[in-house]
Amino acid sequence: MIATLLLALVSLGDDPTPAQIFEKRILPIFKSPQPSSCVDCHLAGVDLKNYILPSHEKTFLSLRDQGMIDLDKPAESKILRLIGMGDNEGAALVSAKVRKTEFEAFAEWIKASAADPKLREAPKLAAAELAQPKRPNEVIRHDRIDAVLASFEKNVWSQRFRCAGCHAADGAENAKLVKENGEEMTWIRREGVEATMKYLLTSKLIVPKAPDKSLLLLKPLNAVKHGGGQKMLTGDLTYKAFRAWIEDYAKVIGDQYAKASDLPKESAAPAAFGSEIWLKLTNTPPAWGDKLLQVTLYAWDEKKRAFQTEPIANSDRKVFGKGRLWQHNLTLLGKPTLPSGKYLIRIHVDFQGRLERDWKSPLGKADAAGELEVESAWPGGYGSMTSVDASRVK
Repeated sequence: MIATLLLALVSLGDDPTPAQIFEKRILPIFKSPQPSSCVDCHLAGVDLKNYILPSHEKTFLSLRDQGMIDLDKPAESKILRLIGMGDNEGAALVSAKVRKTEFEAFAEWIKASAADPKLREAPKLAAAELAQPKRPNEVIRHDRIDAVLASFEKNVWSQRFRCAGCHAADGAENAKLVKENGEEMTWIRREGVEATMKYLLTSKLIVPKAPDKSLLLLKPLNAVKHGGGQKMLTGDLTYKAFRAWIEDYAKVIGDQYAKASDLPKESAAPAAFGSEIWLKLTNTPPAWGDKLLQVTLYAWDEKKRAFQTEPIANSDRKVFGKGRLWQHNLTLLGKPTLPSGKYLIRIHVDFQGRLERDWKSPLGKADAAGELEVESAWPGGYGSMTSVDASRVK
């Protein structure tokens, strides 16, 4: 009896070796067909398995050589911080359990390995032997969910006012349409930009395998019957923004970005802010009828006694030819405010229907239709829109 107890005490005092911990806790992660907790932050490009090798020693040396392990403070190792980054309220319960398992496994193994003098002092691995993701860091960062969200905010959320009347919870027509068609009408979520993106990504409005077939595009184009009628044209500012985001998201989740040069080019355009400030052009020339018209606003610089060279707002929409009328809410550029004062309005019209054929093409000098000046306090709301007589265009 005493001998049995002594044997039990000895066994309890024997800590498992790094190799034993690796085989029991790390290799199952490496061999699992399920994605790791990396998916909480990364939609593609990286998986915890990318940092594991079949060999316990080489896995440790690979992480050590890449600065992923703090030999003196194992609990503060970078690999542990990376595993724990997805530990937030928005994480799925299953992922939270997976992350906890991964974190505890790596923490135990790193602590034991860092205490082994042979592992600490082993020669560095050759660069070709290091375990790491195939995608470069630029792609890995681009494929993060927060990068996709930042793009969504810039390209879709900023343009939401074109759709808000029907599709936002506080929209004028929303309650009626929800009663008639169901809660799916409210894709602009009351909780804000992140909730809206998450809703869209789980809805039928986005088709990653065929971005141009997404209902988020086809409905406002009225290419698929839309109760709100035609809200945008192929190639207009909102279409460009919506489609650019959808196509980028599709490439991200499809892991189609292999190198940094494959990524979308960074736009130098200022931040865009949707607004409830409306502009109306009356008495539009017949030549503009039923064509896409774009307005760009430039503020007056009192010190220079000239209009600024960088735009402060823009908007576009099809001209109502029969009524000789154009009106739409403005997207503010750079700042979410539009001060009272004098402005220059430059007008471009897609006379040749060029954007229908090439949606990425911008309107330029060949499409210039003229300009005019206006002074306004820019009140908000559809019923308080600033109206300008287009017959004054020069």
